[in-house]
Amino acid sequence: MDLGTTFAQGEIAVLGRHPSASNVVLVAELRAADLEPVTVSYKPIAGERALWDFPDGSLAAREVAASRIDTLAGFDLVPETVLREGPAGPGSVQRWIGELSEPAVTPIAVTAPEEVPPGNIVVLAGEDEGGAPLLVSHPDDPRLRSMAVLDAVLNNSDRKGGHVLAHGDRLWGIDHGVSLHADPKLRTVLWGWAGDPLTPEDSARLTRLRAALADASVERELLDLLTAAELEALHERVAGLLRSGVHPQPSGEWPSIPWPPL
Repeated sequence: MDLGTTFAQGEIAVLGRHPSASNVVLVAELRAADLEPVTVSYKPIAGERALWDFPDGSLAAREVAASRIDTLAGFDLVPETVLREGPAGPGSVQRWIGELSEPAVTPIAVTAPEEVPPGNIVVLAGEDEGGAPLLVSHPDDPRLRSMAVLDAVLNNSDRKGGHVLAHGDRLWGIDHGVSLHADPKLRTVLWGWAGDPLTPEDSARLTRLRAALADASVERELLDLLTAAELEALHERVAGLLRSGVHPQPSGEWPSIPWPPL
């Protein structure tokens, strides 16, 4: 049994509930007889709280669609994610990044102005509870730059710092449940390249994704996860990025950074 089969068929053994998640997020192991257990986050649809702007019960499917789009484009930034039955009902199952005993950390920094890490790009200025200045910054890292492009593709409305994880030599993006809406909703802490030209590598990924989305089998697969209007908006965002050739800038019509930023 390979890893993909384990994700689809392995037994989900719940270890506990994530203490700080707004929806129900269960930490679990996927167990199969001939493989080491795989730690995952399991987000049952029944545990999703209602949102005013996203259809009820749709967040798990968006998690899966985001992972599939990431794979189709070749960004390789979203952990393996599937939609399947579990002990709390159907939900998304995503490979856990890091170790339970040593969680993965985010490269996004919230610091006093004099403590901004060298080379970081400042994206937000604010104050703490006592009025002291604070800055939100992120590294000038090509992997984060690609994640900013992926967020624009996904129309991700919740790219907090805690949804960017560094582990080993890899960078990962998690928590894409409130993405892929048909209306513009991009909110991210990764604005450091706003207005800059896309890299050739990211332009190539967008071109690859545009071609994949034109495939009838891919369209059928994504229509099992998204509405027709949401899929059409995805096509339009990819085409728009390729047409402009630049990273998007905040529109001014929607809060550009999620709160809290971490």
